[in-house]
Amino acid sequence: MLDRILGLLASYGIVECSLDDVDGSHRLYGLNDVSKYFVPNQDGVSLGPVLALIQDEAFLDSWFNEVFSTAMYNHTTLVLQKILEAYKGFEHIKQLVDVGGSLGNTLKAITSKYPHIKGINFDLPHVIQHSPEYPGVKHVGGDMFQSVPNGDAILIKWILHDWSDEHCLKLLKNCYKSIPEGGKVIVVESVLPELPETSTHSKINSLADVLVMTQYPGGKERTKHEFTTLATEAGFSGIRFVCFFYNLWVMEFYK
Repeated sequence: MLDRILGLLASYGIVECSLDDVDGSHRLYGLNDVSKYFVPNQDGVSLGPVLALIQDEAFLDSWFNEVFSTAMYNHTTLVLQKILEAYKGFEHIKQLVDVGGSLGNTLKAITSKYPHIKGINFDLPHVIQHSPEYPGVKHVGGDMFQSVPNGDAILIKWILHDWSDEHCLKLLKNCYKSIPEGGKVIVVESVLPELPETSTHSKINSLADVLVMTQYPGGKERTKHEFTTLATEAGFSGIRFVCFFYNLWVMEFYK
């Protein structure tokens, strides 16, 4: 947990970060010209309480919900448009399962562009209970940790970062069983750099990592190495990082 928070701070240039000299696999953090102002000085004071004040409930509560909801709707719409523009991996799929597909909006957009695809929107029974009907899309209720409907390919978009490695492996193994030889699981997630970076997308991903840590037990954003490890341990023969846009990667875990 501490390493993940320090990684977020390093991506914003608030602390320094380097790799150890032993095997280069452990991060070492230190103060820099920014972080020293948030450590008590010789008088025992710092800027920490000021930062806490401007993020207090008194400043945020009245408008936070509306801003968050609007941001999520716009972000989802923009990202889906980019996926359909940049990713060509849907072209030869006959049956696509969207795991955790909520009301089916993602499959609606995909099948609108690729009408030959039969879509299966898979989510918990109470989630899909009132899902609208879309041409070419069938709603199926169930538990992804028990089993997943069969398909040529399975889409998992912003699901893995909500769960621990143990839960992700259980889900991915279920997906592996549900696709044929030559099938694939399409994963859309943020990817953390091995070392914190100060680019805009790295800052966003580090912030998201700390956010999911506070909301979901075991949830986290992952590095390319961590995604590769998940794919291998779940039985997949490999992983392709196909395309990148905004702060997200489209990956293929192939059987």
